Amino acid sequence: MALEFIWPRGGWARAFHYVKHRMRRLPDSPEKIARGIFAGIVTIFTPFYGLHFLTAAIIAFIVRGNILAALLATFVGNPLTFVPIAIISVQTGLFLLGRHPHSAGHEDTFTQKFFYAAQDLKDNVWALFTDKDADWTALQVFYHDIFYPFMIGGIIPGIVAGLAAYYLSVPIIRAYQHRRRGALKAKLAAIRAKADAAKRAKNDKVDKGRETGT
Repeated sequence: MALEFIWPRGGWARAFHYVKHRMRRLPDSPEKIARGIFAGIVTIFTPFYGLHFLTAAIIAFIVRGNILAALLATFVGNPLTFVPIAIISVQTGLFLLGRHPHSAGHEDTFTQKFFYAAQDLKDNVWALFTDKDADWTALQVFYHDIFYPFMIGGIIPGIVAGLAAYYLSVPIIRAYQHRRRGALKAKLAAIRAKADAAKRAKNDKVDKGRETGT
């Protein structure tokens, strides 16, 4: 299960095509679906891991987007994209906050701060059931150096990426829906034509039977 999260069965390309296929078949207007995609893309630039579905749904509700489209769009965030997204967001946040990533208090690497914060959290949960003292130092460093800059810095690149996804999605979804609508009309017309031909054949057979009977 953990391995499939990192590399899903069939690969990420297949997963991407599946999400794209589901997205284009949503029964809603292209603009509303695209607003949902916008919400999902903005969400993956936030540090609220584990809450991305909820965050995407809330943003989609606010912008009046398709909520299912928002949830599907969060799959753009995956183990292959999380690291560059996090680095871009954190660096942007540090810049906006007027802080340099290599200033005092930033000696540990980006990955180490995640690791130490997770270790701190685990140890502090364990401390609830033992006589060990809780130590929040690593979590405070993580919040100060990673989480808060990530939350602030993800806004700009998230909105930029979300708007790009919106304007790219609208014409693609509209073209797909028109093509699908045309295919459905052609299929219905073929079914009607077949039904009419069968009805005419039946009527002809009845007429011939009447003529023979007379």
